[in-house]
Amino acid sequence: MNTLRFRRTAAAVATAAVLPLALTACSSGDSSSKDAAAGSTPSAAASTSAAPDDSMTMDEPFGPACASVPKEGAGSFDGMAKDPVATAASNNPELSTLVTAVKQAGLVDTLNNAQNITVFAPTNDAFAKIPKADLDALLADKAELTKVLTYHVVGQKLTPQQLEKGSFDTLEKSKLTTAGSGMEYTVNDSSKVVCGNVPTANATVYIVDSVLMPPK
Repeated sequence: MNTLRFRRTAAAVATAAVLPLALTACSSGDSSSKDAAAGSTPSAAASTSAAPDDSMTMDEPFGPACASVPKEGAGSFDGMAKDPVATAASNNPELSTLVTAVKQAGLVDTLNNAQNITVFAPTNDAFAKIPKADLDALLADKAELTKVLTYHVVGQKLTPQQLEKGSFDTLEKSKLTTAGSGMEYTVNDSSKVVCGNVPTANATVYIVDSVLMPPK
C-alpha cells in the first residue's frame, strides 16, 4: 500500500448496482457443522484445554481491542447487537472513519438491510496507515471506494472456527483468506483481528487493524 492509485471502472460501478442482489445470493453459503462439536461432552483430557477457548470465541466477542468498547449504551456490545451493522458501527468511536467511508459510498442502507453477513471492519488506526493523500483520493472516488468496502463483506455469518483456515467470496467478487485459532486470527496473512465475533442485528463483525485491499 505504499502507493495507491485508484481508477474509476465500470466494473466497480456495476458492483455497487448489483450489491443488493449479491448480498442475497451470498447469504445462502454453506453452514458449518462444527458448532455442534463445541457443545459435545468432553472425552479425552487432551481436548479439554481447547474446549474453553472454542466455547469462549463462539459465544462472545474476543480480542485486545474489545476492552475499549463502552460497557453500556448504544456503542456497547449489547447496544450494537440491537442495531443493523452500519448503525451499530456508527456508535463505535473506533470505527468513525469506516462509517464516513460507508456514507461516502452510499452503502449505509444496503448494509443495514442485508441479512446474515460478516463485516471485517477496519479501525480508525487501520485507515491512518494509508497516506492521507491516498485516503482522501479513495474517499473521493465512489466507484473505487465501493470496491474496497465491499471487499470487506462476506455474504454469510462466519464463526471463529470457520476463520481457522478459511477462504471466502466477498461481495466485491474476489476472495479473502483467514487463518488462526483460539482468539488470534489474521485476514489475508496481514490484517489482525483485534476484536472479533461482535454481533449486530444482521451481521457478525470482526474488527481488524489494517484496511483490506482487493486484488488488482
